[in-house]
Amino acid sequence: MSIPTNAGGESASPTTGENGGESTSTPDDHSWPEADEPADERPSQPAQSTQPEQSAQSEPVTPVGQRQQRSSPEQAQQANHSQQTQRVPYSQEWQSQHPHSGGASHVSRASHAPPSQSSPPSQPSQPSQPQRRYESPPRPPQHPVEQGPAPQQPVERQSPGPDAWPHRSPAPPRPQPSAVPPAGRQAWPQRIGPDGTGEQQAVPSGGPTHGGPAHGAPAAHASEPATPTDPPDHESSAAGDGGRPRRRRLLVAVSVGVVLLLAAGVTLALPPVSNRLGLPWAPNAPLADPPEPRDVRLALSGASASGAAPTPQGVAAAIDGLASDSDLGELHGSVVDPATGQVLWERGADTPATPASTTKVLVSAAALLALDHDMRLPTRVVEGAEPGTVVLVGGGDVTLSSLPPGEESIFPGAAHLDDLVAQVKEATGGAVERVELDLSAYTGPETGAGWAPDDVPSTFMVKVQPAMLDGGRTDPKNKASMGQSDPAGNLAEEFAERLGAEVGGETKAPENATVLGEVWSAPVDELVRHTLVESDNLLGEVLARQVAAAEDRERSFDGGAAATLDVLRRHGVDVSDVVLHDGSGLSPRNSVPASTLTQVIQLAAADDDGGVKQLDEVTAKLRPLLIGMPVAGGSGTLAPRYDEEASESGRGWVRAKTGTLSGVHTLAGVVLTEDDRVLAFALMSDGKDQNKARAALDRIAAALRGCGCR
Repeated sequence: MSIPTNAGGESASPTTGENGGESTSTPDDHSWPEADEPADERPSQPAQSTQPEQSAQSEPVTPVGQRQQRSSPEQAQQANHSQQTQRVPYSQEWQSQHPHSGGASHVSRASHAPPSQSSPPSQPSQPSQPQRRYESPPRPPQHPVEQGPAPQQPVERQSPGPDAWPHRSPAPPRPQPSAVPPAGRQAWPQRIGPDGTGEQQAVPSGGPTHGGPAHGAPAAHASEPATPTDPPDHESSAAGDGGRPRRRRLLVAVSVGVVLLLAAGVTLALPPVSNRLGLPWAPNAPLADPPEPRDVRLALSGASASGAAPTPQGVAAAIDGLASDSDLGELHGSVVDPATGQVLWERGADTPATPASTTKVLVSAAALLALDHDMRLPTRVVEGAEPGTVVLVGGGDVTLSSLPPGEESIFPGAAHLDDLVAQVKEATGGAVERVELDLSAYTGPETGAGWAPDDVPSTFMVKVQPAMLDGGRTDPKNKASMGQSDPAGNLAEEFAERLGAEVGGETKAPENATVLGEVWSAPVDELVRHTLVESDNLLGEVLARQVAAAEDRERSFDGGAAATLDVLRRHGVDVSDVVLHDGSGLSPRNSVPASTLTQVIQLAAADDDGGVKQLDEVTAKLRPLLIGMPVAGGSGTLAPRYDEEASESGRGWVRAKTGTLSGVHTLAGVVLTEDDRVLAFALMSDGKDQNKARAALDRIAAALRGCGCR
């Protein structure tokens, strides 16, 4: 933020004669061009002098608003003659100190230096012609000057008497001007250029050496009062015509510097700036020293066994009434202390019920236990059986992005189709004529048992295929957009178009075929997190099939369900009463007891004894399960919930997986109590009204947050 400065010259009217016309009088050979000195360079008046300042013609000045008696032509001629015989030019010293002062000043200072040797000898005096009366045009003041009304009549100028020239020194020879300016031109103010020169020359080319005013010096008004000032120092005056531009440039530079400093000061004084910079005068400056830094653990802490443990009686007192809400219909649930494994509350916990999307808790746990957390799912392109043919082999990555590299779809960290295209073009030199599709990674039906006909395609599910773009969505940035009817076919078409090839049919890739390109999904633990937070049905099915592959089972709905139960059973989870038909929970034929859900969550939240005791291997593998669950009022499917007065105390403290089908409402997760104890819970309701049943479940979890439960 800078403030520009500008400077410009001022213009003034030409001198006018007695009748208002332009003056045409010509100075005689001995008269000097007329110009007043700048106000800040005039010498001080002697203390004893009571005469007002004289003009260039040595006329006394009449106060503004008063008229002076006109003189006769004879008196004017006599005054002119008196002026010629009495005027004394400046000495060389005074001219060097006043380069911009006019040579026609009425005050002469005594000179102690000899006259200039370069001055020409004085010319013989010639009789003077009667001189016309005229007024000098007003001179723009260097500083604001308060002016009175202009005189009503032209002021007659007269020569001063002998007393007007106090302390006179002997007059040196009068210099002869090298050229006489045209009539009336000497009264025009001049525009000063950057180099110190003006557009008009009101004085002879000799400048101050010949006694005239400095180039471009504007003439002052005859009635302007003198301003007593100290003469300038010798060094600055000796600079001649260059002194004034340098002084002006210095003043401009200083002024700009002051303005910039003031602007900077004002800017730093603004509250937003001072607050951001932490300046001492900032309104938000701390009133005390900042607190000492504290260590922050970025990982979810395990359950703590310190402090008073909750009791079954305390938990029952807190939630029994809420669990009996009629909006819940029939409620099955359990609450467990992971630090001790004690069951604190349960109601129909061992009775299987439809879990809906809490089925993903079981499938995700099995994936974390059976798969390497850094495992990534591939999408490959290999050479086909025919020249010019390539085969796109699906490996289970349904998150492949159709967007350009650098843009994120609904799946963070997804690979990009453009990268795969670039690899294939480089490997083949662009000689691709046909694209075929290998979907043999998955077997069996592409929709689950018990799914409703309108589930596929929909805004929440598509056919389960091992290769597709953007999870089968029509809009890669909108998770609620409609799904493609044939997502794998859409991928083949898009891939072929970007290669400039045509689409062939489905095939089986040749064994040991040369790989032309390959891209990879995000790691398994990230896929688990997205599955739980967003309740992504398609990823739930993908994880189940990857567990089936790890367990050497068929990669299908049935194979995935069986493999999930195998893994959980092997790690100590009671799944004797669990029935699964898919990995997403869309099937209403699934049934899971609340106690099984609570047991899996309890394993993930087991106590680590403040880091002293090493985590159990199962607990260590299951920890990402807790991180992936939605946060009440904050993320995923729980973001819009916990907004009622009775449940808002659970916002941020409850992390749980939701599940919803027609007449099915589930919630399973953890809550941190006000006593810093982690409790695991699972609640399963069959209430008729979805919104009311959800709100009732949220109130129970929030009550667990607020109770000491002792």
